[in-house]
Amino acid sequence: MLEVDEQIESVERLRELLPTDGFSNTFLKVSDYLNETARKFIRLSPFVVVATKASEGLIDVSPKGDPAGFVEVYDEKTLIIPDRLGNHRIDSFQNLLEDPNIALLFVVPGHGDTLRIAGKARIVRDSAISKRHAITGKEPLLALVIEVEEAFMHCSKSFIRSRLWHPDHWPDRKSAPTLAEWVISTVDKEQTLEEVEGDHTADEKSRLY
Repeated sequence: MLEVDEQIESVERLRELLPTDGFSNTFLKVSDYLNETARKFIRLSPFVVVATKASEGLIDVSPKGDPAGFVEVYDEKTLIIPDRLGNHRIDSFQNLLEDPNIALLFVVPGHGDTLRIAGKARIVRDSAISKRHAITGKEPLLALVIEVEEAFMHCSKSFIRSRLWHPDHWPDRKSAPTLAEWVISTVDKEQTLEEVEGDHTADEKSRLY
């Protein structure tokens, strides 16, 4: 195990190191419903990160993306996220069957602030929802219905520090490992890297919706 100077093991010690003085708005800004600011942000967001946890197990974080506004604000307490074609691992769904707690992080490209939402989720199959969320005639089979319990905006410091929206700071795309490289390094397959890359490219072209 990594040896460290101190392991923090209590809220009291955390507050000694990270006091609340001068941060009153941070704690007062939380809402238990979706106000107009939250609704507008969701309408502009094409990307949301979804976090779930099994009753006894690891936390799963899954990205979801579609045209901006794909997450439906049904009312001030309810969100609907259509489920698109994926890898059939169903990690998030399986977790939610054990523990309905869910957390969402909405992102708007080029925007520093994010929207954080937490609540309870249900996995549903509903013809009206599927019809509303059809793209190119393809309806989602399932959807997540989320009861909002907490919502608040998060500041832009992480985006400023990471320079995420600054292309001049992006690494060369070809230098970053690909999913195909991960498969080759972890799965005992007879395929070559080029063959796996071809499979993934075909999948991206034919199974978006």
